[in-house]
Amino acid sequence: MNVIETENITYYYEGAKTPSMKGVSISIRKGVKTVILGANGAGKSTLFYHFNGVVKPKEGVVKVMGEPVSYRKKGLTALRSRIAVVLQNPDDQVFGQTVETDIAYGPRNMKLPESEVKERVEEALFQTGLGDLRDKNTLQLSYGQRKRLALAGALAMKPEVLIMDEPTAGLDPQMALELMELAEQLHHMGTTIVISTHDVDLAYAWADEIHVLRRGELIFSGNSEDFYSDPMAVHSTGVMQPSMFVINNNLAAFRGEDPAPYPRTESQLVSKMVSGPKGRMTAIPVGTDTDAAALGRILDGRGDSKVGVFGTVSRRMMYDSSLPADYVFNGFESCMGECLMGRDSILVCDRDSISLIESKIQRLKDFGTEVGFEVRA
Repeated sequence: MNVIETENITYYYEGAKTPSMKGVSISIRKGVKTVILGANGAGKSTLFYHFNGVVKPKEGVVKVMGEPVSYRKKGLTALRSRIAVVLQNPDDQVFGQTVETDIAYGPRNMKLPESEVKERVEEALFQTGLGDLRDKNTLQLSYGQRKRLALAGALAMKPEVLIMDEPTAGLDPQMALELMELAEQLHHMGTTIVISTHDVDLAYAWADEIHVLRRGELIFSGNSEDFYSDPMAVHSTGVMQPSMFVINNNLAAFRGEDPAPYPRTESQLVSKMVSGPKGRMTAIPVGTDTDAAALGRILDGRGDSKVGVFGTVSRRMMYDSSLPADYVFNGFESCMGECLMGRDSILVCDRDSISLIESKIQRLKDFGTEVGFEVRA
């Protein structure tokens, strides 16, 4: 099922003689991690403005859930409760005086009961780690904090589709990893996630499907490897081939092997290259009702096993309770790296992410590696 479709849309900004979008037809499929890729000025932001009705195409049609977008006030309100867009510049959508009032704006505009508004605000504050800043004036926030606030406001809408325009731009590496981990969790729980970026390494590691824009025109839709295998097409867009793609191709050429299957993460690449005994990963699922003291006692008996963290609830608990962790960010990949080196590891993860972790481990079998896995209740 396509959640969003554009049919041959063309758009001119006021006063412009050339279109910023020209004949773009694109389909965003439900449940597919999608990246809109292109250099700065390619038209990524303009496309997103079409997705939630901020702009109306001069030609062509935008459809959501199979129905043409209604640009009447009632139609746009309904549309924006289903499709939330987080803009690249947070100052374009942060309006509330305090963090809490800004997050509450969307749910209140949906005419939700105040009890539900409060519940959604609390959840969004928790997901984005802004709980300690709830009463702070938004003008006093750092750039990274405003980026998180813009995301929190979108999450409070509980959208079916979450669109993020250059979500990691301007963020420090740790915050960027945390945001992409949250995006993966939200996708796993049923939200369709679409991001735009010119960061090809991020796009390659994360996306199921990519759509590539060049000067307002769509030049490719489909599988990442099909696009990156054409160097001339890649370079014409102003981006580069992903590092992982290049490394894998060079190693395959050196060994005289087929580059497929294509690894997109470090653990997949190492799995393809390294043989020998593997360690075991133990997952400890955590929820908001987990006893932090009991978790601490388990971790105290970990021996030589390294401890990683995956998930919003887990990370907040580890922070708040000062529990020991070797890998607070990029926890799955780091713990899997330990296993691939023949050492056991422990992953403290959100309870609802267990099946996601299992799927990541299953995927490694495609690259010749089978790692033992158990869940410790």
